[in-house]
Amino acid sequence: MTAAITGATGQLGRLVIDTLKTRTSPGGIVALARNIDKAADLGVPARVFDYDAPETLAPALDGIDTLLLISGSDIGRRVSQHAAVIEAAKAAGVQHIVYTSLLKAPISTLGLASEHVETERLLDASGIGHTVLRNGWYTENYTMGLSAALEHNALIGAARDGRISSAPRQDYAEAAAAVLLDAGLQGKTYELSGDDSYTLADLAATLSAQVGREIPYVDMPEADYAAALTGAGLPAELAGFLAHCDVEASKGALFDEGTQLSTLIRRPTTPLAAVVAAAIG
Repeated sequence: MTAAITGATGQLGRLVIDTLKTRTSPGGIVALARNIDKAADLGVPARVFDYDAPETLAPALDGIDTLLLISGSDIGRRVSQHAAVIEAAKAAGVQHIVYTSLLKAPISTLGLASEHVETERLLDASGIGHTVLRNGWYTENYTMGLSAALEHNALIGAARDGRISSAPRQDYAEAAAAVLLDAGLQGKTYELSGDDSYTLADLAATLSAQVGREIPYVDMPEADYAAALTGAGLPAELAGFLAHCDVEASKGALFDEGTQLSTLIRRPTTPLAAVVAAAIG
């Protein structure tokens, strides 16, 4: 079997490849990337694969049995990009596609859910065997802001007391690797989330315990939180997106009580305290 990974130089793609290399021959792994120079350190064969250059797609999938389609990062353009990949996979004779979707995508209130739902529909209509990994939130989406929380002595957000069932990217990468390598796990839709949930107040308390001083959680209105993120240097569109996600988290959009992720990776998902410790060094 030869497996190819799109977005191979991204944060999740790199972790999937690193995990696969511990479980199978690197010769059976192909990194697909827009810029293969960035893939030079991955230790596996790399091919040019540019969503916006459809002519590169089918040739890059020649000889590929299973494709991990990591959802693109260009919000608003992903349906057309994913459609091009699926058509190229059909042309190249790919036997199975594993797609990284969104937790509870069909009923999710997150603004990015519709693109995932449409991609799942395209996969259903493609005639290609496929597996859907509906990934929950990455814990890093929150821990990436911990240095600012330490600097300003407050963790800010707009999630109120909404519970978040996240897991770090490594856990999701291990789940993807498991499905890519085991045909018995394929052909299903998985709702993937952390075993435990937490509020942002819990996150602040975990951070406080590890640094030995009080870092309170300060909840803000959506517009104020977006403005604070913009003031910290984030692009306005990204700031607005993150603020929106926090508000939806307050309504339960990032919460799940399932254990399908830990079942796939055959261990408990990584605890919040461990991810916080890694983030603050």
